[in-house]
Amino acid sequence: MSDQGLEGSTEMTTPTLERTILPPTESLDELVAMLSRPGAEPTTTVSGPNGEHLMLPPEIFEVLRGVVDAMASGQAVTIVPVHQRLTTQEAAELLGISRPTLVKLLESGEIPFEQPGRHRRVRLADVLTYRERSSVDRRAALDRMVELADGADLYERTASPKRTR
Repeated sequence: MSDQGLEGSTEMTTPTLERTILPPTESLDELVAMLSRPGAEPTTTVSGPNGEHLMLPPEIFEVLRGVVDAMASGQAVTIVPVHQRLTTQEAAELLGISRPTLVKLLESGEIPFEQPGRHRRVRLADVLTYRERSSVDRRAALDRMVELADGADLYERTASPKRTR
């Protein structure tokens, strides 16, 4: 977030492509406690650098809470606008798959893409939607496998290892 955004300006001079912020060296325990306190309002007032008070919309409050929680546990945080267009390599890395596998997903219609010239571009929002959808599908398939294995008493059959000597 730019300083300008904190001061309440609605216009940004430079678009943020991607920005990674390392956690601070000082403890964030007090801030975590404040943001996690029961009754902490999703719409909160914060004080700006000039002493002005700003109202945070609920969406910004939730992002702030998530950022503070992650940084308090020692994680760096990367800020990427959702409207950003990714190359096929960037999208593949985000999904943890190879670029050729991603291209197959694009060509099969699993993930929408644009091809304004020679290169395909994928919207970050579409990649995130696919990732969530495939995660839900994987969980459902695993639940079904557990259900089938339980119904066939496969867990009981393998509860004690067979002797090999």
